Amino acid sequence: MNRKPGDGTAQVAVRRYRGGDETDAVAVEEPLLIRLQWPEDQRDLAVTMRTPGNDAELAVGFLVGEGLLGADNEVTHVDVSSDFATDAVVTVSIANAPAAELLEHERNFYMTSSCGVCGKAALEAVRIRANYDTAKIPLTVSADVIRSLPQRLLAEQPLFAGTGSLHAAAFFAADGTFSELYEDVGRHNAVDKLVGAAFRDGGLPAVDRVMVVSGRASFELVQKARLAGCGMLVAVGAPSSLAVELAWEAGMTLVGFAREDRFNVYSVPTRIPDLS
Repeated sequence: MNRKPGDGTAQVAVRRYRGGDETDAVAVEEPLLIRLQWPEDQRDLAVTMRTPGNDAELAVGFLVGEGLLGADNEVTHVDVSSDFATDAVVTVSIANAPAAELLEHERNFYMTSSCGVCGKAALEAVRIRANYDTAKIPLTVSADVIRSLPQRLLAEQPLFAGTGSLHAAAFFAADGTFSELYEDVGRHNAVDKLVGAAFRDGGLPAVDRVMVVSGRASFELVQKARLAGCGMLVAVGAPSSLAVELAWEAGMTLVGFAREDRFNVYSVPTRIPDLS
């Protein structure tokens, strides 16, 4: 396998059916330890399998999605210890200790790239109190814009074009204007990178933007969008029953199976005024 440090893809040798020996680009997947530090203590929170790149944003977004960072928390420093030949560690330092109850929920410290709610003791443990009231967000988006979002998302995915195997999460304005996008081998990691970048830039809550994801809409992705103060999540794939339940509970608009010619609205359809 051949790859450069910091690159999200690697070249591997393949033998194609009736095509001989060649090389192919594959997405890189490596472990990252996320550590939270405050003046009195620190805690290793999780090891996630991710595509290297934007590790600081991933760690900050993970903490936002766990309810450990919000409007009243100041990130004082983010240290990225990254060597692609060894394990990488991101230490996020905050000014004040997190609420003790948020650290009480046990998690498995190892998470695969497709897992986000692994190790949660119970459903109630992931119903984290949000900092923003997403039900009151006055965002409206036309049906034409929603139908255009999957292709606009794909057009902004440089690594997917080379590997065909990376998920993406992006913010778009209500009129369909592209804002920013992040890719990763894990769906939840891509969202964490997106949310983490917005948090560091002072862009949360994301009340004026639509979050678009390339895969299905799981409970955790709705939760992450909710904690980012986003009122609408559009997914290319299907939602889960629990994702729909949480979206209604949070007053979020959840769209699934988004295509150029169709989409389904699973919660709060009033944000799409020309739906009928």
